Amino acid sequence: MVWQSATDKARQIIFIFLSDKKERMLPRHYPPITFLLTGFSWLVLSSILGLAILVGLVRGTPLPPWVRLVHVHAALVGGVAQMLLGGLQAFLPPLLMTGQKQLGSHPVLFLTVNAGTVGMLVGFWLHQYIVVGTAGFLVIGAFLWIARDSWAGVQQSLASPNLWYYAVALLALLGGLACGETLAFALAQESYGYVRLAHIHLILLGFVTLVIIGTMYNLLPTVLNTSLSSPRLAQFVLILMPLGVAVLIGGFMNSSVPIEMAAGGILFVGGTLYTVNLFRTWMASTHKGNAASDHLLIGTFFFLFTIILGVLVGVNSLSNPPLMPYGRLHLVAYTHMTLVGFIINTIMGALSHFIPMRLAASRVPSEKKRGPYLDRLTTIMDRWRSVQIGGLSLGTMGLGVLASLTWNVPLTSVYIRIATWTCLGLLLSSLILFSVKLATALGRQPEDSVHPSS
Repeated sequence: MVWQSATDKARQIIFIFLSDKKERMLPRHYPPITFLLTGFSWLVLSSILGLAILVGLVRGTPLPPWVRLVHVHAALVGGVAQMLLGGLQAFLPPLLMTGQKQLGSHPVLFLTVNAGTVGMLVGFWLHQYIVVGTAGFLVIGAFLWIARDSWAGVQQSLASPNLWYYAVALLALLGGLACGETLAFALAQESYGYVRLAHIHLILLGFVTLVIIGTMYNLLPTVLNTSLSSPRLAQFVLILMPLGVAVLIGGFMNSSVPIEMAAGGILFVGGTLYTVNLFRTWMASTHKGNAASDHLLIGTFFFLFTIILGVLVGVNSLSNPPLMPYGRLHLVAYTHMTLVGFIINTIMGALSHFIPMRLAASRVPSEKKRGPYLDRLTTIMDRWRSVQIGGLSLGTMGLGVLASLTWNVPLTSVYIRIATWTCLGLLLSSLILFSVKLATALGRQPEDSVHPSS
C-alpha cells in the first residue's frame, strides 16, 4: 500500500533528520523554534484570560464582550494558527519527505504574525474594528506566505499523496479569513450572524481540524514507531471529513437543523473510523507509550466525543422550547471540548515529540553524541505525564459537569463554586506543568546529558 510504505519511509526520514550523514536530503533552514514556543505562550495567556471569563460568568459578573473576543483571537490566531502553520513549515519536510528548502525571512514572518495578532487584540479592546481588519491583513499575508511554502512541500511529498485534501483545508482557511475581514469592515451587516458562523467553522473545522486529521495519520505512527493500521480506511475518512464539514457549514448558512444533523452523521461516521484506525495502530504497536502518544490519543477521543455532543445539541434544538435549557455556559463547555480537549491535547502531544527532536538536531551535530541528549530531553517531557494529561482532560470534562449542574442548582450554589475552582485548578496545573517542562528542556544543554548530576 502506498500509505503503508510511505509511513515506513517517513519514520526513516525522521531518523535521518537526527543524523548528520545525509543532511543534504533535508532542508537547511527551518523556522525558528520561537514560532512554536511563542504560539504556546499565546495559548497559556489566553487560557488564563478564559478562566477569568469563566469565573465572571459563573459569579454573575460577566466581563465585557471585547474580553471574550481578545481571548478567542489570542488563542486561535496567536496560538493555534501560529503553531500549526509554523509547525507545518518546520516538520512537514521530515514527516513527508519533501526535501523542500524553507523560507529565509522567518524573523519578518514571525514579527508580522505577532504584530498582526497584537493589532487585532488592541482593536478589539478599543472597539476600533478598522484596526482589527487592517491587522488582520498582516496576519493573512503572513499565513498565506507560510501556507504557500507548506503547500509546495505537500506537492513534493511521497508520504501523503492526497493533495486535494490539503487544498480543501487551505481554501477553508482563505474563506474563513475572508469572512473575518468582512466582519471587521462591516461589509455584510444584514448577514452578520451567517458570516460569523462561517468565519468560525471554516477556520476551526475546515482548516484546523482537517489539517490535524491529515497530519495525525503520519504523526502518530511516527511517534509509536509503527505503521498505520489501515491506509485504505484513512483514505475513506479523508473523503468523509471534508464532506461533513461542507454539509455542516451549508446547514448553518441555511439555518437548517436537519442539514446540520445530516452533517453530524457524516462527521460521526468519519470520526469513528478515524478514531478506530488510530486506536488499532496504537494497539498493534510495541511502543510503551509516552507523553506525546498519550496526548495525541486522548485528543482523538475528545474529537469523537465533541462530534457526539454536537449531534446531541442539534437534537436538543429540534423541539421548541429545547428539551434541555442551553445557555452560554453550556456553549462554553461544548466548544472547549474541542478547543482544549482535542486541539490543545494534540498540540501538547506534537510539542512533546518534536521539541526534543528539534533541540537535539540543532544543538548536537554528531549522531553518536545526540542519542543520550535526545533521551534526556524525552525523559524531561515524559515526567509527571499522568498528572499533566489527567489535569488537562479532567479539567476539560469538568467544564461539562459544571454546565450540567446549572440544570439543577443555581449559579450561586456552593456546588457550582467547587466545580468551577476544581476545573480551574486542574487546567492551570496541567498548563503550568507543561510550561515548566518546556522551559527545563530548553535550558538543558548537551553537556548536561553527559553529567546528569550537574
